[in-house]
Amino acid sequence: MQGVLLALVPIFAWGSIGVVANKFGGDANQQTLGMTLGAFVFALIVFLFRMPTLTWQIFLIGFIGGLLWAIGQFGQFKSMKYMGVSVACPLSSGSQLVIGGLLGVFAFHEWTKQIQFILGFIAMAVLVVGFYFSAKRDPENAVVEEGRNYTKGLTALTYSTLGYVSYVIIFNNLAVLWFNVHFDTLTIILPMSVGMIFGALVMGRFKIKMEKYVYQNMIDGVMFGVGNIFMLMAASAAGDAIAFSFSQLGVIIATIGGILFLGEKKTKKELVYVGIGIVLFVTGAILLAIVKSKG
Repeated sequence: MQGVLLALVPIFAWGSIGVVANKFGGDANQQTLGMTLGAFVFALIVFLFRMPTLTWQIFLIGFIGGLLWAIGQFGQFKSMKYMGVSVACPLSSGSQLVIGGLLGVFAFHEWTKQIQFILGFIAMAVLVVGFYFSAKRDPENAVVEEGRNYTKGLTALTYSTLGYVSYVIIFNNLAVLWFNVHFDTLTIILPMSVGMIFGALVMGRFKIKMEKYVYQNMIDGVMFGVGNIFMLMAASAAGDAIAFSFSQLGVIIATIGGILFLGEKKTKKELVYVGIGIVLFVTGAILLAIVKSKG
């Protein structure tokens, strides 16, 4: 029970990031830089309290991981501008699960048992159908489509997903394969936050306007850091499978928050589509968590 309660924190912290960022405003460059600066402040405080040992290998892995993460986050913020939070977040999270899962299977052989393949591919099929309903539009409603550009949004989600998945792979697989380095979240977050800032500056071509939006969005970075800490605690208390499945539920917060707090207009049909998409997405994520627990 304690692990489940701990896992509720990253659900709300991570799930609310897109809503909070778009409520504050600013462009994707300002949102990304602000978030990375907030993450750096949070990581620095944790580092000063914990004083972990940093080797050059850990710093390099953290820096590269943070750079890749920044590409993913920038693309996600960009896609939110084009498609809305309630559409972009389910598609982003779901595509990460599917592509990351497939890479884990075929590149790193994470599934070894027959039951894992059966449940895993069922989960991915469920997720793909969930994508369809999450992004499904009502062609009769022109108001909903005002200012939307789904082609650009999907393009942004493509490089966002590649950035996020690469970041996870380098932390979970390549760190051990390349450097034989093992580390925990609290050790890696400071070098990672440095890489995040550099990545945000690169994505903004070092021409980001330092307006109030940058400083306001630092709150997003603190939320990201808090979510990381509690996810680590949840995994320790309840296991990785529970922590993993619960972390994916933040998409519900993002979807509902986009509709209720950001005024993203949906027709009755689209609300039904969103509901179906959320149910399928959560089902797929839970099935993938069960697959992980079978390993």
